[in-house]
Amino acid sequence: MSRPAPSPIYTLRGAGGPLNALHFSCCGEDTPFLFSGSGKGSIHVWNLNSRRAERILEGHAGSSVLWVSTLRGRETLISQGRDMQVCLWDLSQGRSEVVDSVRTGSAGFCQCSLLETSPTTCLLAFAGQQTEEIKIIELPSKTPVCTLVPEAKLGMVMCVKLWQPDSGPGPLLLAGYEDGSLLLWDISQRSTLSQTKAHPEPVMCLTFDTERLRGVSGSSEKKLSSWMLDGQNLQLQDCVTLVNPGISQLCIRGDGKLMASAGWDHRVRIFSWKKLRPLAVLQYHTDMVLSVAFSNHKEPKQRLLAAGSKDQRISLWSIYNEGADPS
Repeated sequence: MSRPAPSPIYTLRGAGGPLNALHFSCCGEDTPFLFSGSGKGSIHVWNLNSRRAERILEGHAGSSVLWVSTLRGRETLISQGRDMQVCLWDLSQGRSEVVDSVRTGSAGFCQCSLLETSPTTCLLAFAGQQTEEIKIIELPSKTPVCTLVPEAKLGMVMCVKLWQPDSGPGPLLLAGYEDGSLLLWDISQRSTLSQTKAHPEPVMCLTFDTERLRGVSGSSEKKLSSWMLDGQNLQLQDCVTLVNPGISQLCIRGDGKLMASAGWDHRVRIFSWKKLRPLAVLQYHTDMVLSVAFSNHKEPKQRLLAAGSKDQRISLWSIYNEGADPS
């Protein structure tokens, strides 16, 4: 028997624009924080204890912020804007300043992907200036690593995900394209390992479980496409039919038990990650939900889900934290 749908435990207001990006930093520090990127170009640093914005950063000249992430705890913030810039911020000791930037050349909506390769270095993947190209650089040196361009015409790069397999020489990259294709790239060889047609429409978002080698992608249709890696081959699995079309973002909880989807129908949907069984529909927002993120609290009971919407509000939820497997 399904339980009644919960309500948000609280909401954050005052972002001043649509919430395109969310990123938690709740691990190892006394104060948990949530970073949000808005369509008006501002980045809010929300203190989750006081439930207020502790800092507001402006670094993209009013252009929409598409993606935010942190490095080395939260001393370094990385943000991507539609001004074709990726900014690196120094947030240590109360600072709030851009210390470096990378020009992507792309005015599209593809969010960057970050992979820490050592305590001091990481890889950054982003859509390049040419329609189908993906560029990968090393940070903080900004050394170019490679440019990936598919042989066939697949349209714009829509979403990317860097990851490091447990076995193998180096990192791999998953990419979704405008024609609905998913490609798996070997970065060290600059070559495609596998390709599959996951959707008839552009791949709007994807998420990937690097432990279980399973992923899900969404588009403008009324379905989620499930797939897995069999060796180095992408294999399509069952589809999940949705009530309404359109998914902005997908996110898997760190314990591998839940997945959340951000819907164009103003709703957040919760699925068991094991079987992709629908568990709950979270209704609060009055416009498209654009972003979802699970917190990285070490204590399971403290885990949160955040959803950001075009209605300029962030909702915070506490769901399925009792320790039972919701599969």
